Amino acid sequence: MIELSVAIGDYDRNRPLFDGRVKIDGAKPVMMALSPEEMFFRAMRHEAFDVCELSLSSHTLRTSRGDAPYTAIPAFVSRAFRHTGIIVRADSGITEPGQLKGRRVGLPEWQLTANVWIRALLEDEYGVRPQDIHWVRGGLEEPGRVEKVKLDLPAGVKIEEIGPNDTLRDMLSDGRIDAFIGPRAPTNFVPGNPDLRWLFADPTAEAERYFKKTRIFPIMHVIGIRKSLAERHPWLPVAVYKAFVQSKAVALEQLSETSATKVTLPFVEEQLRRARSLMGDDYWPYGIEKSRHVLEYFLEAHHRQGISKRRVAVEELFHPSAMETYVI
Repeated sequence: MIELSVAIGDYDRNRPLFDGRVKIDGAKPVMMALSPEEMFFRAMRHEAFDVCELSLSSHTLRTSRGDAPYTAIPAFVSRAFRHTGIIVRADSGITEPGQLKGRRVGLPEWQLTANVWIRALLEDEYGVRPQDIHWVRGGLEEPGRVEKVKLDLPAGVKIEEIGPNDTLRDMLSDGRIDAFIGPRAPTNFVPGNPDLRWLFADPTAEAERYFKKTRIFPIMHVIGIRKSLAERHPWLPVAVYKAFVQSKAVALEQLSETSATKVTLPFVEEQLRRARSLMGDDYWPYGIEKSRHVLEYFLEAHHRQGISKRRVAVEELFHPSAMETYVI
């Protein structure tokens, strides 16, 4: 029995691991529920955890450089349609994606996974290239946020750094930028604030249209296992992957029991039926093959946007033992 430090998000699909309903074979986990920003920073800077959630973008970047500290398993614990990740000023006159051309658009970091997906969406679905936008980069809520990696931007892309005391939230509020993209909305983006709105009037309908066309449900995070640990214990990646698959199964079983809703949100039963009707029963798949087209698309966009120096192959991201499973 080995002790593992495990840092993951407190999501329903992970909760059975936190409360012990699901075990990791051969391991005694020390569980930590952390924010993505803290997990990613500590993992990439200090290899702080044995097992942890990883940004798909950061993991791809480090893999392309040959210095990735973790190998991944295909437990895609965070996925999201990012049509809600584009926020505009109500007085900007921006009512459709094409009108972002020539505008000042804030972003916390170029290499964030959500921003890779948003830029790919804008370019491939609406014809808005990264070169068409004047990017403004800095901290969303606090000054001083830095780009964690050195970038080799595509020709024609311009990024302006904000002032040392500025935040993108305040710049969006006072009109110094026209729009914002990112995984986390600014704290002033609330229903009572008439100055800010989503770019898409109905982002859910737009995301459903996108899925019907592409069959892509964007992947944000994977689960990483420290490479040195996987080398010492070659059985571990499959044991960890098995536990995450079981944990998600428990969560979905609970979510489907609607006699007493397990999520503090109305319309859960209706949304669950809507998701299954659109995406099938396994609407949040783990494993490589059901999501290979999603990964291939992301890896191409990641390289095209100047983040990975070379086009990374899907197989490079994951531990070989976690890419196949037994059949009874």
